[in-house]
Amino acid sequence: MSKRRPFVAGNWKMNGSRAESAALLDGVKAGVSNASKAEVAVCPPFILIPLAAEKLAGSAVAWGGQNLNVNKSGAFTGEISGPMLKDFGCSYVIVGHSERRSLYGESDATVAEKYGAAQAHGLIPILCVGETLAEREGNQTEAVVARQLDAVLAKHGVASLKNAIIAYEPVWAIGTGKTATPQQAQDVHRFIRERIAKQDKGVADAVRILYGGSMKGSNAGELIGQPDIDGGLIGGASLVADEFLAICRAAD
Repeated sequence: MSKRRPFVAGNWKMNGSRAESAALLDGVKAGVSNASKAEVAVCPPFILIPLAAEKLAGSAVAWGGQNLNVNKSGAFTGEISGPMLKDFGCSYVIVGHSERRSLYGESDATVAEKYGAAQAHGLIPILCVGETLAEREGNQTEAVVARQLDAVLAKHGVASLKNAIIAYEPVWAIGTGKTATPQQAQDVHRFIRERIAKQDKGVADAVRILYGGSMKGSNAGELIGQPDIDGGLIGGASLVADEFLAICRAAD
């Protein structure tokens, strides 16, 4: 049994009215106790972070952002900085999500910059890596994941992973209803851990690697039960309190 504490994070993406989000936050808060073995966090849209801070203050549930700008402040209309997230009590921030890479053209170098900016401002980055369907079918999964991971390690060093979380998200399994089999997911998680271990085995053993491809209550137990899968970065299922809590219980 892994000694790594499980972690479940909900990525709401661009979803939720104030009323819907308040009800969701209340439901999650009520279902996660301080005695839980798993750490739990939610990452709502920027405009809903103050609501999350209000609702979750003093609870066992943390909160974070979905993205950040690498700059501390300045003329960057529409952007949010690390200090702003920290000011509203955020503990985490997602960097390198596949949608940021594919829809907004974020390169590996940009993701590495954002990862460093998060840590510089006291936030724990949840670093996303993963391959598209074409890359998987072309047997490029390991090459793609290695390239994305190495961009961060080359810039910030393996020791930076002591204050970070990795999420493997096969792009072909996000929002499609498709899920990697437990063995497919485990194979990539093991590859990531072994690649880190080539630089520092202690860091590799301790870093938490989450699965981020259509995890839900019905498959969470089998996925998280794999030796190198330490929890989940949850998309659609995090928008339904009962479903999200079922995943949290599986991680427990």
